[in-house]
Amino acid sequence: MIEVVVTARNDEALDICSYELSCAKGNALPAFSAGAHIDVHLPGGLVRQYSLCNHPEERHRYLIGVLKDRASRGGSLALHGHVQAGARLMISEPRNLFALAPEARRSLLFAGGIGITPLLSMAEHLAQRGDAFELHYCARSRERAAFVRRLSASPFAAQVHLHFDEEPGSALDAARVLSNPQPDQHVYVCGPAGFMQHVLDSAKAQGWNDAQVHREYFAAAPQDTAGDGSFAVRLASSGQEFQIPADKSVVQVLESHGVEIPVSCEQGVCGTCLTRVLEGVPEHRDLFLTEAEQAANDQFTPCCSRARSAVLVLDL
Repeated sequence: MIEVVVTARNDEALDICSYELSCAKGNALPAFSAGAHIDVHLPGGLVRQYSLCNHPEERHRYLIGVLKDRASRGGSLALHGHVQAGARLMISEPRNLFALAPEARRSLLFAGGIGITPLLSMAEHLAQRGDAFELHYCARSRERAAFVRRLSASPFAAQVHLHFDEEPGSALDAARVLSNPQPDQHVYVCGPAGFMQHVLDSAKAQGWNDAQVHREYFAAAPQDTAGDGSFAVRLASSGQEFQIPADKSVVQVLESHGVEIPVSCEQGVCGTCLTRVLEGVPEHRDLFLTEAEQAANDQFTPCCSRARSAVLVLDL
């Protein structure tokens, strides 16, 4: 855990603020790579994940961008409503589950709304290395698009394409941009679920290999849990077996019995709690694993996923 001071808070767009975080002790912050995020511990005991959107070589600060989402679980409202310049927060060291592929010779970056944050750091890194890339940034309007001035003034401004719903003729033609995939090209997408699904479906239709397409979700869509039933999980190391009722997650039940699994997003988005499955068939409800990884049924996210079989034997 690192204590940081909010050294600046700025309005970046309608309902989007950036927060500049510096080490409270004045030390350099841990290094991070493009696409990384941190856990931010907020007032009221909330813990939320935010992507770092400054240049990955900077060590004197971390920069995060936060959308004030009235449908959120409270994290963005806590930041917007209670955290001003001078506030002190506790954060984790950076983790990266959305890293750039080192073998890529050309990268296509797709950002929707606040999904610009990790891709901004990626663009900074790719530009500095002189790698070929395009950044396509979609938003409802210019006033809702964060960091546009920074992008327009950047050395890679010519590689940035802005797409706004309210501006005729500027719509993203994902099929055209994603046409003619090559083995040394990679795609990265982050933003609202509907936007991401459109880009992912377009990539699939154009013949992109799953290994070349990378995504990061900020939140999972609400799940219909009306038909949920109970099932059991067995720990391979001890043989202990626990019943998981319809209204509890595997993580919650195991934690109540002293078995802790690291968790972060609690929505199947980040992959922190990923656990090996030795026997049984999971019912995957995450957004972290690819379709092929889910089909293998040898791992699952116990924060939200459940079971199709009566018992899951876990590598715990």
